[in-house]
Amino acid sequence: MVSLQHLINGSPKGRASQNWPNPFNPSTTIRYALPVSQQVTLEVCDVAGRRVVLLVNGKEEAGRHVVEWRGTDATGQTVSSGVYFCNLTTGSENLTRKMLLMR
Repeated sequence: MVSLQHLINGSPKGRASQNWPNPFNPSTTIRYALPVSQQVTLEVCDVAGRRVVLLVNGKEEAGRHVVEWRGTDATGQTVSSGVYFCNLTTGSENLTRKMLLMR
């Protein structure tokens, strides 16, 4: 997570912290910060790069944001144990964090 001072100074880039807890079961918290209001896509993908679920897709205000992922896919079905990737896209930047789900 970026510092509050960094948010105030205004950088066009977003920042994503590592999810917590990690490894997790049954859910994990994803935190990110935006220095300015902008379009955000936050998705979880499997190791093959396939989208499992889209958590955020739209314009978000500047500041800190928190999203919980409960280890389910887009249809609400529980996904299996394994490695997943959290992808945060803001403007021209794409940030990725590795997450481990242990059932």
